[in-house]
Amino acid sequence: MSDKQVYDASHIQVLEGLEAVRKRPSMYIGSTDSRGLHHLVYEVVDNSIDEALAGFCTSIEVTLNPDGSVTVLDNGRGIPIDPHPIYKKSALEVVMTVLHAGGKFDKNTYKVSGGLHGVGVSVVNGLSEWLEVEVWRNNKSYVQRYARGAPEGQVSEAGTSETTGTKTTFKPDTKIFETTEYQYDILLNRLRELAFLNRGINISLKDLRSPEGQMNSLNYEGGIVEFVEYLNKKKQPLHEKPIYFERQRDDMVVEIAMQYTNSYAENVYSFANNINTHEGGTHIIGFKSALTRIANDYIKTNKLAKDEAKLSGDDIREGLTAIISVKLMEPQFEGQTKTKLGNSEVKGIVDSMVSDGLSEYFEENPKVATIILEKALIAQKAREAAKKARELTRRKNALDISTLPGKLADCSNKNPEACEIYIVEGDSAGGSAKQGRDRSFQAILPLRGKILNVEKSRLSKILKNNEIVALITALGTGVSEDFELDNARYHKIIIMTDADVDGAHIRTLLLTFFFRYMRPMIDAGYVYIAQPPLYKVKKGKAEHYMFTDRELNAKLAEIGEKGAAVQRYKGLGEMNPGQLWETTMDPDTRILLQVTLEDAIHADEIFRILMGDDVEPRRNFIETHAKEVVDLDI
Repeated sequence: MSDKQVYDASHIQVLEGLEAVRKRPSMYIGSTDSRGLHHLVYEVVDNSIDEALAGFCTSIEVTLNPDGSVTVLDNGRGIPIDPHPIYKKSALEVVMTVLHAGGKFDKNTYKVSGGLHGVGVSVVNGLSEWLEVEVWRNNKSYVQRYARGAPEGQVSEAGTSETTGTKTTFKPDTKIFETTEYQYDILLNRLRELAFLNRGINISLKDLRSPEGQMNSLNYEGGIVEFVEYLNKKKQPLHEKPIYFERQRDDMVVEIAMQYTNSYAENVYSFANNINTHEGGTHIIGFKSALTRIANDYIKTNKLAKDEAKLSGDDIREGLTAIISVKLMEPQFEGQTKTKLGNSEVKGIVDSMVSDGLSEYFEENPKVATIILEKALIAQKAREAAKKARELTRRKNALDISTLPGKLADCSNKNPEACEIYIVEGDSAGGSAKQGRDRSFQAILPLRGKILNVEKSRLSKILKNNEIVALITALGTGVSEDFELDNARYHKIIIMTDADVDGAHIRTLLLTFFFRYMRPMIDAGYVYIAQPPLYKVKKGKAEHYMFTDRELNAKLAEIGEKGAAVQRYKGLGEMNPGQLWETTMDPDTRILLQVTLEDAIHADEIFRILMGDDVEPRRNFIETHAKEVVDLDI
């Protein structure tokens, strides 16, 4: 028997210390891309937030250092440094080197603790090239340094201290992560979220990587009320101050802030122990059921509707911005990404709280109640009209070709997982794409002109737009409340527009539509943006395609400008079918950007700025980000 066929005890591998983390990092932080990189900072900050929730920390400072490392400093109690009774070494070293070691597992230490994975700072240590932690407690300063998770020495005294706290500095390991460059805005958005959810805490973010580095100080005494006001700052609220409820039962605290605006979109965000519960859960179920019930009761009691109109949940949530924040001892997370709250007791508490609080608010503010509910009644009528319009776009059968749009050039393969559709700007580019494609798995849908701006329209109006109807029908999923991801006819939806201002506008219009009415498509990773080249450089018989000015300059420097012809593509239609296939459609050579939502709240704000009515914020956004346009992504 060969060695390869032998399977005995010697083949059972035991990973010591943090080896498991380094061997399978994605199991602990989700991924080794930009998302996982930023998660390292969140894990360290979560420890400081836990200290704040326990009442021992008021300030957290996050600093991006010039050498690529990150420092997180807090004024909490400081990690204990005395010997651990079981491990017989400093508790600080145990926390930094042993998985699932920490105070959050002791109910007497932290009644409430955050952190989605609960893996703690030991994972950050294991995935860092080096990490140094300094602790101030007992009027002394203590320090320990680690290299890729392993201590370089014992915990040692480093002087005296009149304060308490913990300072953690770490440098992400380039052997682990695809990128080690932190994005300031991504960190700022999460830290701002934490500052809103934990009122009164001072959180600062500094960027020391360049002389003109940014700095933001975040402190919100108003908590989630200020959060709602921040989200609505570019909208027109229907009532001046957000409605706010808070209730505590045993060791659970529930906070809700909500405000209606004249917009059509619903923006309800929920959190459990500071974790954004994207998939909802029992707190959302309790909130929505109570909101719909109280609204219908008020309409009936006060005879606001002539007929027996009954609002649906969508009707009463049109134009609503709300934050639901729950803090509890033992949250139960469910769902595909473990961001769905499952604690059954939370539903009843939230339902009762909203029922009592909203009933009281409506009775005390009848004018506001009437404005809110009249808007909902208009939404109800529009929903009925949209329902009729949707029925016209609904496919009888996903494979019934007769119901598909006439301008769709479908693919022959009927397996959605293997199929992709290019949404192309204009008939000219559509013609080239149809000729250049691989007909077996690539479908082409040309759109004429710019689709309707869905940010400014109700669904009933949207479904009268021919281009949008063609798009919905081709994709096969239905739309809004009729949306069924399982009915998607393609698992790659690729937006392919010209690389100019008009093309960017059409792309944004389409992305806004997907975000507002087909959001699960984005969440599932089905939506992509094609990257057509900007230039073709020809020298002799060699041809090169360049996608940015930076690439063009580098290529010209490499091959020399003399005798090199440079063609600037103004639109997709300028490329013949062969060129379009080679540069933008061939899976072996094309560049596709997958549209992802790192932060739904931030994405909502961007779409509102770019597609809303207010001109000034849009101008400011464009001026601020103009230089980043080459790398701009949602």
